[in-house]
Amino acid sequence: MAGSILGGRREANGKRMSATLDDVLALVAELQGQLAFQEDALGKLDDALSAQQQEILLLRRQLELLSKRHREVAARLDAGDDVPPDDERPPHY
Repeated sequence: MAGSILGGRREANGKRMSATLDDVLALVAELQGQLAFQEDALGKLDDALSAQQQEILLLRRQLELLSKRHREVAARLDAGDDVPPDDERPPHY
């Protein structure tokens, strides 16, 4: 496998030539660049995932509160109580 990565050149007699030090160094540099790019991308994806998870938790909490409020209002309406709108001013204003 390493031969195919390093070029796998062959001499005239058919034997595979070993990669030169420059070839190996170039390959290492290329792999280091790819690794750095992947680490950066992974870090950005991790940050985005964390932000999305926080948003999901907030939205779930809001949904729970709205569901609770809906059940309370529905129960009062079923019981025949008047439910004033939230923006209605009390009579003493």
